[in-house]
Amino acid sequence: MTQPPSPLGSVDKALLTLDALARAGAGGVALADLAAEVGANKSTLHRTLAALRHRGYADQRADGAYTLGAAVLSLGAAYLAEDNLPGLLRPALEALRDEVDELVHLGALAGQEVVYLDKVEPQRPLRVWSAVGRRIPVATTALGRALLAATPDGAPSPGHGGEPDATPDVTPDVTLRAALAAARERGYATETEENEPGIACVAVALLRAGRPVAAVSITAPVERMTGPARDARVAALRDLLPRVLPTGLTVPAPST
Repeated sequence: MTQPPSPLGSVDKALLTLDALARAGAGGVALADLAAEVGANKSTLHRTLAALRHRGYADQRADGAYTLGAAVLSLGAAYLAEDNLPGLLRPALEALRDEVDELVHLGALAGQEVVYLDKVEPQRPLRVWSAVGRRIPVATTALGRALLAATPDGAPSPGHGGEPDATPDVTPDVTLRAALAAARERGYATETEENEPGIACVAVALLRAGRPVAAVSITAPVERMTGPARDARVAALRDLLPRVLPTGLTVPAPST
């Protein structure tokens, strides 16, 4: 299907230029090559680049090559800001809920805790403690473990709540460090009855440029988090969720 022409050609060329600069990466691209890629003559493109440089969205290296400017970072940060994530991710959370008919949470790190940013209820009722805006210790939640496991320097520390108590998932012989190692290996984190009796969770981190910005969990009664039922919920997080996430967000791949 042919894409209709842009309603404003000059703006479209500027946006195509930003796309081309993003593909060029840190090495940059010469004006002539850039003009050929976006379909503009060099003099017009030179003026477009001057405007982008003026606003910080493009830069020029000493050798003359053009690169993206630092101002694009603020756009990405605003797009994935904590207060924007619930609206941005709501369609993906609802798709996940519809797939498994279980409670779905969205959370983000807030110091030593995880704060719930959104909560999507299933058709069948499930009464749990969570609520949007509530916080819970990072070490004893699947959301928190998924976030820590996906953080390059996310080894447990006293600031992350120390070692968890004995539970079905984490016993005195299996420390938080081991729980995070298991989460990295599998690509998802787990928690069973550590926050509420009879309730279990599985969670994955949401990554942007390799770093976690939030995490998504499926919460269900323990009896629906064993055997094939648990496998189906994990598969929804690992396989369905990545397909419905906004562009630029991914989930961690298993390390093995």
